[in-house]
Amino acid sequence: MPASPTVDVHAHVLLPEIEALVDGLPGHAEAKALDARRNGPEALKVSGRMIGDRFARLTDVSARLAAMDAQGVDVQLVSPSPSHYHYWADEVTAEKAHRLANEATAAHCSAAPDRLRGLGLVPLQHPEQTVRALDHALDQGLLGIEISSHAPGRELSDPAYEPLWSRAEESGALVFLHPFGCTLDERLDRWYLSNSVGQPAENAVALSHLIFSGVLDRHPGLRIIAAHGGGYLPTHIGRADHAWRARTDAHACAREPSAYLRRLYFDSLVHDPYALGELVRVAGAERVLLGSDFPFDMGAEDPVGALRAAGLSDADLRAVRGGTAAALLRLWKD
Repeated sequence: MPASPTVDVHAHVLLPEIEALVDGLPGHAEAKALDARRNGPEALKVSGRMIGDRFARLTDVSARLAAMDAQGVDVQLVSPSPSHYHYWADEVTAEKAHRLANEATAAHCSAAPDRLRGLGLVPLQHPEQTVRALDHALDQGLLGIEISSHAPGRELSDPAYEPLWSRAEESGALVFLHPFGCTLDERLDRWYLSNSVGQPAENAVALSHLIFSGVLDRHPGLRIIAAHGGGYLPTHIGRADHAWRARTDAHACAREPSAYLRRLYFDSLVHDPYALGELVRVAGAERVLLGSDFPFDMGAEDPVGALRAAGLSDADLRAVRGGTAAALLRLWKD
């Protein structure tokens, strides 16, 4: 391990055994139909080819390591593809699925333990299972969990998730907030707006729920990493601050919303050097982590180059490239 490793906190693994488990179960066809409606037929066709082209990097450790070497990445934090959330599943299926995801992700990472760390899944649609699922992930040697921006009928501000936040805070688990699917539905079903617009919107909504509901006030030790640079929220946080000052109904959290940006972590995947510079300005370099969305087409093929393009200072570049993440991932404590 280099003294100053380059660490990518946003990388995925595809787990075909999860899809084999849920295939044909009640509710699966309806979930696939919803996904198709939200994305549109052209997006599904392009995504199918894209996954096929990247299948080896998503499943084979040797192919992953070769790609990491080409990118100059020393360590990845690997999370299951968000397509494996399956928040439609019933209690029994959900428990089987998250346990299988945790165990399969841990097995993938164990093939290169000096270079891969992992995250598991919890069934947000069944809040009563989430603490047990988190503990199972930690028992597998994973560093935490990946969650979406909401579950059907529940926002992340729902009181039913308080035990999950408490356990994540107590255990020091990482919580990687990565949306999958946008509730704007058919409004985004062309030109891949479901991702280019939908993902940043979902990030902003989910983070706003965590901030305004007081989750971050009640759990100041939570270690949440927001994918996609936190979406639209960090660069438009001034509007939230204004609402907090101007309106009693928005004056719900203890401090201005912008103050909470320095209590969260964000990946660097914003696809714009000026936006990345602004993210570093409002959140602090010590709260921004290199992220590539490896190996999907909406990711960064050269994530380190994207950092350099932002013109960060040497100290800020070192922190974002891996200095902060190395401590979060406990690279020297295993």
